[in-house]
Amino acid sequence: MSESVGVGFGLYLITDRRQVRSGDLLGAVERALAAGVRAVQLREKDLSGRELYALAVAMRRLASRYGAKLLINDRVDVAAACGADGVHLGAASIPPSVARRLLGPNALIGCSTHGEAELAAAAGDGADFATFGPVYATPSKAAYGPPVGVPALRRACRASRIPVYALGGVVPGNVSEIASAGAAGIAVISSVLGATDPGAAAADLLARISHQGSSRDGGDGRAGDPQGKEGAS
Repeated sequence: MSESVGVGFGLYLITDRRQVRSGDLLGAVERALAAGVRAVQLREKDLSGRELYALAVAMRRLASRYGAKLLINDRVDVAAACGADGVHLGAASIPPSVARRLLGPNALIGCSTHGEAELAAAAGDGADFATFGPVYATPSKAAYGPPVGVPALRRACRASRIPVYALGGVVPGNVSEIASAGAAGIAVISSVLGATDPGAAAADLLARISHQGSSRDGGDGRAGDPQGKEGAS
């Protein structure tokens, strides 16, 4: 587990401004980007369309400055308007194939999944990658039911045609277990944005991801390509 070849990142940072201790979401994300994070999902569901667009424009500028990818949660219109790299869709969102038709063939499309059937459906409809979970217990994902556990993650990774990112309760201490299950990477919120120092927290996770990738792949630090097509986006 390192830089997932299919989509180009091993750590997927998801925002929740309410978890940022300083109250400065853009500042916290910038510290994570400076530490090496290269993919951010803007997920602020309670904002109005106007508020979300303004934040997305600022986040787009910030991500571009660090060569990072920006995805917008659910709102294809906001993703298109701010020039984001793609969109992240939930189970109740429009289908990935429709989102791609609206955003274009080069858009990066992720999907949230909570079981193998949802994961297969996302892959079959053209998603580039998926989050899977919650793998571990976490208050932010309690609404999605009990944690699916590492055995379910392992089965999902083996069966999936697209990169799978473990989500829910991910902390530095379980990165190794997640990597052993075959995940392409990790998706986190509080482990970075809820930390006293988001930059240091991100750097720690990235170092652990890199170490796992090197251990699994003979020292070159790159994960295998779950899609069988290097460089796809």
